[in-house]
Amino acid sequence: MRDPADLYELNPALVVPEGLPLIAGLTGFADAGAGVSQLGTYLLGTLDSEVVATFDADILLDYRARRPIIYFDQDHLADYQPSTLKLHLVYDELRQPFLFLSGFEPDFRWEAFTEAVLGLIERFAVKSVTWVHSIPMPVPHTRPIGVTVSGNRSDLIEAMSIWKPQTQVPGNALHLLEYRLQQLSYPIAGFVLLIPHYLADTEYPAAAISGLESISAATGLIFPTDRLREEDREFVANIDEQVAGNAELAKLVGTLEERHDTYMEDTQLRSPLTDRDGELPSADEIAAELENFLAFRRHGDDRRGDDENPRTDR
Repeated sequence: MRDPADLYELNPALVVPEGLPLIAGLTGFADAGAGVSQLGTYLLGTLDSEVVATFDADILLDYRARRPIIYFDQDHLADYQPSTLKLHLVYDELRQPFLFLSGFEPDFRWEAFTEAVLGLIERFAVKSVTWVHSIPMPVPHTRPIGVTVSGNRSDLIEAMSIWKPQTQVPGNALHLLEYRLQQLSYPIAGFVLLIPHYLADTEYPAAAISGLESISAATGLIFPTDRLREEDREFVANIDEQVAGNAELAKLVGTLEERHDTYMEDTQLRSPLTDRDGELPSADEIAAELENFLAFRRHGDDRRGDDENPRTDR
């Protein structure tokens, strides 16, 4: 059997710290609201990152199913943009490092790919694994995006999972990874973002925000979201304008609101990131709280040092 490590090439110049959380988001079968693709673009375009490993697209990708983009400039081919699947070392807004697996979902060799990722998890002594994907659901855009949480992180499931079905679903490669990690009793959480079905084919900024909030809840990582939130406000304002001008659409949204609110009546779930009013603190507020906490710890350590090692020259 071919060594699963042959599926990727490591960056030999990069030293990866042990014990980091691994975040994963792969584009493939379903990506309602472009939640996963936005997440990858935003994280890698906003935060500092380096490539840890690059997977072999020629082995894992069906080019005929997902054809790469070729740029044609009047009379010649000017650029070629192949699909990629990479493991990155990324630093959040507070310079906390984490690993991020991003790119295309493999079309082939899922078992070997899973073994390869498990090998990387063992190699870097990964602390926990969190992954995100998004599906269309009959829910209104006027309510917060809900999530279904899978895996073995019972704290997250109890605190955040609003929909717990018993059903059969089309699997993806990260489902298989989660299943294997569960068998190993390894900390794993999968977040399914429940996106309004009528916005499934759009780039819905709220989907990316929900994905980032879910990751933060699972890992404690902090991400800048101000730009995404501004984009979401503009996006929702446009949607609301269209709804206001279309009686049938307004009726649809109203019906979805009624069903959503009825379903949520007995649900007391609240994200662990929000305050008592349900508001998410800004990155600046979180950074300020962390700074106060660290200052308190430093002063506390100083006081303990004086108590434990009293000066004798007084």
